[in-house]
Amino acid sequence: MDKSEGIARRPDEDAVADDGRLDVLAVVRTSLSEIFRLPRLGRRGALAAIAVVLIGWLLTSLYRVQPDEQGVVLRFGRWVATTDPGLHVHLPWPIETVLLPKTTQVNQIQIGVGPSAAGAAEGQANRGGQMLTGDENIVEADGVVFWKIRDPGKFLFKVENPQLAVRTAAEGALRDVISRTPIQAAMSTSRQQIADETRTLLQTLLDAEQAGVEITQVQLQRVEPPLAVIDAFNDVQRARADQERARNEAQAYANDIVPRARGDAERIRQEAEAYKVQVVNLAHGEADAFLPLLRSYQQAKDVTAQRLYLDSVDEVLKKASKVVVDTSGKGVSGVVPYLPVTEFKAPPQPAVATPAPAGGTK
Repeated sequence: MDKSEGIARRPDEDAVADDGRLDVLAVVRTSLSEIFRLPRLGRRGALAAIAVVLIGWLLTSLYRVQPDEQGVVLRFGRWVATTDPGLHVHLPWPIETVLLPKTTQVNQIQIGVGPSAAGAAEGQANRGGQMLTGDENIVEADGVVFWKIRDPGKFLFKVENPQLAVRTAAEGALRDVISRTPIQAAMSTSRQQIADETRTLLQTLLDAEQAGVEITQVQLQRVEPPLAVIDAFNDVQRARADQERARNEAQAYANDIVPRARGDAERIRQEAEAYKVQVVNLAHGEADAFLPLLRSYQQAKDVTAQRLYLDSVDEVLKKASKVVVDTSGKGVSGVVPYLPVTEFKAPPQPAVATPAPAGGTK
């Protein structure tokens, strides 16, 4: 027996072939066996190692969901449940895993801004935010959409790219609303209304696509005509402002003159009504005064007629400036005629100014 057979051979000796060349595979195999050599364990040690591994594997089934999150449980990559904040248990990995998206975080997306690649390459103005209004005018509009996750499962698995879906749907909704709004209203009085209608329409579109997204707010930042025509548009706006000012002045004048005319008309009507009442009352008074005279006439016609005649003649002669005396009757021969001197009194002469001497005063 050779003595060399009883001596252990080294690993580098095993890697040398019979012909004296180095065996690479033998070297690699020997190195790996040296690295992964495990210590020899007894039965108890093996059981303890298995228990530790088993406990560590079972601990993978515990997970905690934070207050601003929701847990999406996946079983072999398929969505099976959604859990609320708190401590939960699922089947150990790799059977089930959990995704924890932030459901209370408010995200924002800018819409209607940013030049397109072709426009930027050609040096043209941005047309990404240009929209057609209800009265066939072009405006550039942009805004911000604020959104958050409503349903984590739908958000993660129903839509491939939720952010792109929100941006595309928001731009479409904004164009739809502005296409039904006149340019003047879109730039001034209806901005908030446009934002509210856009949010409602956008939420409807996302719900139809089961995106699992809730739109919290839409804010319009800029609605104005394109830069190339903004000067002409400003001229039109100034003309409309002048028109509105003239209309307001005319309305103010009408508000001033119409009440006064109505007041004068009411005053004239009341005066006419008062005159009517006065005339009617006088007529009633004269009629009431005539009734006793009528009764007297009916009782003594001759006496009443004579008295009426004498009263009438007396009233007429009170205003006469001449007196006619009938001398043919009896008992009137002693009447002495008189001359009314006041009737022949000369009227006063007007005063005439005396001219001053030509030489002046000394």
